[in-house]
Amino acid sequence: WRGMEWNGRRSGGSPRQVILFLLCVCVWQSGAESLRYSLAEEMERDSFVGNIAQDLGLAPSQLAARKARVVSEGSQQLFRLNPSSGVLTAKESLDREEICPQSDTCTLFFTIFLDNPLQLIRGEVEVLDVNDNSPEFPEKEMVLEIPETTSPGSRFPLKRARDKDVGINGLQNYSLQSNSHFSLAVKIRDDGAKYAELILERQLDREAQSEMDVLLTATDGGSPPRSGTAQIRITVLDANDNMPVFSREVYEVRLVENSPPGQMVVRVAATDPDGGSNGKVHYAFSETSEGSQNLFDLNPDTGEIRVAGKLDFEEMKKHEMVVKAADGGGLFAHCKVQVEVVDVNDNAPEIALTSHTASIPEDAPPRTVVALFSVRDRDAGDNGRTECTIDGDLPFTLTPTFDNYYELRTNAALDREATAEYNISIRATDWGQRRLSSRESLWVQIADVNDNAPAFSQELYSMWVTENNSPMVRIGSVQARDADAGSNARVQYALVREEGQEQPALSVNSESGDVYVVRSLDYERLRALEVRLRATDGGSPALSAQAVLRVLVRDENDNAPVVLHPGGESGAGELVPRWAPAGYLVAKVVAVDADAGQNAWLSYELAKATEPGLFRLGLHSGELRTARAVAERDA
Repeated sequence: WRGMEWNGRRSGGSPRQVILFLLCVCVWQSGAESLRYSLAEEMERDSFVGNIAQDLGLAPSQLAARKARVVSEGSQQLFRLNPSSGVLTAKESLDREEICPQSDTCTLFFTIFLDNPLQLIRGEVEVLDVNDNSPEFPEKEMVLEIPETTSPGSRFPLKRARDKDVGINGLQNYSLQSNSHFSLAVKIRDDGAKYAELILERQLDREAQSEMDVLLTATDGGSPPRSGTAQIRITVLDANDNMPVFSREVYEVRLVENSPPGQMVVRVAATDPDGGSNGKVHYAFSETSEGSQNLFDLNPDTGEIRVAGKLDFEEMKKHEMVVKAADGGGLFAHCKVQVEVVDVNDNAPEIALTSHTASIPEDAPPRTVVALFSVRDRDAGDNGRTECTIDGDLPFTLTPTFDNYYELRTNAALDREATAEYNISIRATDWGQRRLSSRESLWVQIADVNDNAPAFSQELYSMWVTENNSPMVRIGSVQARDADAGSNARVQYALVREEGQEQPALSVNSESGDVYVVRSLDYERLRALEVRLRATDGGSPALSAQAVLRVLVRDENDNAPVVLHPGGESGAGELVPRWAPAGYLVAKVVAVDADAGQNAWLSYELAKATEPGLFRLGLHSGELRTARAVAERDA
């Protein structure tokens, strides 16, 4: 515990007073860290509650860096956390009686959330009571009609005073103005409430004194104490010497919540042996809260108590009522009716999402926290016991943390290329006999990681170009795809050049993959090209793949045949014997063509001859032979 002194200020009818409060701070840490503070009610707004950074052993800069934030339990956010200083303050002046009416202790719960890494610290602030309320009676004047035949020692319960404060500041005692007939006894009910009973000490005599007034004072234990008063007016009735008597002093009933209006709860019965109006009994509620009177209806003639409103176990688990039975002569008796409300499973679990990561990378390791949520069921016992599951076979799991909080974590490796997003349906189910459930859906996007290299559509690309081409002619394109997304899937192309290798005759467009021949090619010098292509994605680090590009050069008929034999521009002479018969081989013409294929196929013919009929030239062989036998005239 740590103690700090603070000045609290209240405004009232008297001059302002500075009240010194002791602010007790308790810090308790275990596996799930917890902070405990206390703050007196009625403190000014922005009053200091505690130094979160100091009590957690953190620097204020760490709180700011980890996005520290405070969330109060319930719909109203009562506290403010300054992440720069680590100081927790109350947003408004706190009124304990308004926040926690009729509660002995008033504790406000909050949770500190820290990111990077995710951490939750539970905390609570006890609102300390200040004696700012006086005891008050529901009526300033109570009227009692007491028959003169009432025996000394008879007791008469009085309407109790109520003090909104609690503990020592709450109602502590009753006192009665000094008189000759009555004394006072202070009683404590089962719920701890104190009430007073008027005790007749001396026989009444209506003829001597038909009425008397005494002052009843209720005092609390504050310093200084506060008090409230009520006047008791006692009317002494003439002889009606029998009062009603209940068959039981206490009626105990168990009733399930949501019982329909009109359902019988219990019938109280009191008898009076007197005759006439003095023996006729009428019933009415006495010393019963307004809330209970709105829920139950009492028949004044029969004593039947029936359901009149909606019974809700979650609102109030037990009702205690006092029934007064009065006869026509003014005599009365009291009994207690205690109704225990039995819980039924009428509340489905409630899922409250506290933290949610909308996107996680696909390479997130298993056990990565995706969301944090709490589950609450307002029912009791098994009806309020809950379990959480995830619908479907998904790579996620639920891990209980503390109290009713759960963490949604990954439990397997993720692959965006297989599944880019998940719709996670969380179901919370209670353990009631008629099981109720609720569902909360979360969308989680899987962010891409560069884990896929580009892939060419072919390992080997074959293209062709005709020789004597124009520079930068397009001959085709290559294509690679990347299964990733965004910049990770953006592919760029390039030629792979070995060190010392000359500038290649090809180029590739880095964006489209189109392949171009940079310069004119000559089939006779270069008949084929083979290069390696690289496709690289835009990830960091980048991934790449390679493929082979083979380009064939097609021949064009751009070379004339060259005669190798006979040599010389003017030709050469050949001797033919005079006896040469027809078909005699005179000579063989040898020629070549640098082109290929059909462009290099040669045919021969005689262009000019002095004796055309004497010789013939083989069309394909180039052999020059005599077409007939050589004659004398041919010499």
